Amino acid sequence: MARRLARVNSQLQREITRILRSEVRDPRVGMPVVTEVRVTSDLSFARVFVRLAGDGRERDRAMKGLAASAAFIRGSLGAELHIRRVPELRFVEDTSLEHAARIEQILKDVLPGDGAAGEGEET
Repeated sequence: MARRLARVNSQLQREITRILRSEVRDPRVGMPVVTEVRVTSDLSFARVFVRLAGDGRERDRAMKGLAASAAFIRGSLGAELHIRRVPELRFVEDTSLEHAARIEQILKDVLPGDGAAGEGEET
């Protein structure tokens, strides 16, 4: 079952990316990057993680556009995919890069540098 879910996740990611680039006409959406899709085991829901460009307000607009386009995207998926049940789509902003950058900055602040500060010191 896990292999099937992985295959469905991958197929959904490819198709949603294609639909967003070629069929969705909502200007609020822009050009999101679909980073991951996680479908539930019963295929009823899929969380679609997207990376968005712009400031906070632009990203909020894009998320509202994606939510408004979800039914259209789901319908397009139903026409393209050969699965019994097309999951309901829930778009989630992927903030993993910002989170990783924040952790990296904290580590830089806490940990000593690569020896530049310690050069010339004797113990």
